[in-house]
Amino acid sequence: MRLSDASVVIRPRTDWEAMDLGVLLSQQHRRLLMTSWAAITLPIFALLSLLLWDSPNIALLLFWWLKPAFDRLPLYILSKALFGETPSVKQALSQWPRLLKPQLLASLTWRRLSLSRSFIMPVVQLEGLSGQARQQRLLVLQQRNSGAARWLTVIGTHLEMAWWIGLMVLFYLFLPQHIELDWSWQSLIAAAEQDWLWLEHLLNALYVVVLIVWEPIYVACGFSLYLNRRTELEAWDIELIFRRLRQRLSSAAVTLMLAGLMLVPIAQPAWAGESPSALDSPRLLEQPLTSQAAKDSIKAILDKPPFTNTQTVTRYRFGEDTPSPADNTESPAWLKALFGMFDSRSLGTLAKVIEVLLWASVIGAVALLLWRYREWLRAFVSRRPVLRSQIPRSAPAQLFGLDVSLQTLPADVAASAESLWQTQPREALGLLYRALLSRLLHDFHVPLKAADTEGQVLERIQSLQQPALQAFSTSLTLHWQNLAYGHQLPPAHLQQELCDGWRELFGAGSH
Repeated sequence: MRLSDASVVIRPRTDWEAMDLGVLLSQQHRRLLMTSWAAITLPIFALLSLLLWDSPNIALLLFWWLKPAFDRLPLYILSKALFGETPSVKQALSQWPRLLKPQLLASLTWRRLSLSRSFIMPVVQLEGLSGQARQQRLLVLQQRNSGAARWLTVIGTHLEMAWWIGLMVLFYLFLPQHIELDWSWQSLIAAAEQDWLWLEHLLNALYVVVLIVWEPIYVACGFSLYLNRRTELEAWDIELIFRRLRQRLSSAAVTLMLAGLMLVPIAQPAWAGESPSALDSPRLLEQPLTSQAAKDSIKAILDKPPFTNTQTVTRYRFGEDTPSPADNTESPAWLKALFGMFDSRSLGTLAKVIEVLLWASVIGAVALLLWRYREWLRAFVSRRPVLRSQIPRSAPAQLFGLDVSLQTLPADVAASAESLWQTQPREALGLLYRALLSRLLHDFHVPLKAADTEGQVLERIQSLQQPALQAFSTSLTLHWQNLAYGHQLPPAHLQQELCDGWRELFGAGSH
């Protein structure tokens, strides 16, 4: 690394000025950074989307979690371009597998959620430090600029979300008007969940587009903060000033040597005029100057003011203090042995053991809480289908204002609904719907609650994994919502289909 080849002015800057320098660096090489980022991230995003097509949220989460691995490529490009060795896209992509090797597991696990990730990433990738050397280096670097790096991550997260939402709105504005008019809440409810997977993957792709633009800027700002901190610590700006002075003086050195050679003949007669015995004068012979004498003289000078700065410090030490003459009593041998067991290394080991025990206690407490409330978690968190043997402790008497107790239902639900269609269609459809809820509660033992919505009821029916029941429940719920909230009666042929569907599922009786 030659500082004189840097493409930017090396000088100490404020935190925000350093991040502004990072933005300018990313703009200068934006085509290379965005192209290389897209070349490695788009194939990985496409592969995750294909493998996890039914779980687009998990695919996006995995892609977001892999960002530290992707960030190593922009950092490599910026570190080379800063000193005039800008690589091509092909050269950068060929180096990416090598860049992933050092400490990738740590970057994707316990260091993943670090807010100072962009600031400390060059320590591993550019300096190649690990272990204790890395920790000591981070302690020095994070004395300053680490707060700005954390704010960079927080502000960057908000910018990502804002741009992502903006692209979603822009996508909605570009939809043709006739497609937008065909959308209604009835069609959104009636549509199956699988029909909207393509839309979720498309929205995920918009987030990837945001990262192609923003993530190189984020890496460049963290890299500029790192450079600014090293400039302050290692005085890069002063080193550059001395190098420029040396270059200026090197040209003048030749002139000074020529002038010295010209003065040699002039000074020679003066030396020749001196008698040979002048070199043997007492002024030159009686000089007791030796290396030891010079060392003693320097030490004597340093031991006198203003070089001395004597301080008296009182502290406790284990096993190394010599007893003073005033002490008449001697400490017990067992106490000395106990104190001798603890030195700086053993105290550090003891601190590590205590830390491990504390973390084990926290993990054990969390595990105990999970075991203590496992029944509550199984009821409200688990997505497994509910078994018939798992009867709810207390079934609600009413759902959506409908009485779902068995005593209020007629013996033949379908026949009663058919007799009510002509005169009281709302009561007929309500009878079918509350009879369905009663069946779910008492026959299938679905844990319905009084606060559940129609959509949550359909989700619990889906967990039963009975396609016929799910299709009938979806159709009946849609017509019930149209009648209850939109006052729209189902057509006559659908009325008979609902009654026939009830008979196919549950027969003629209600009990």
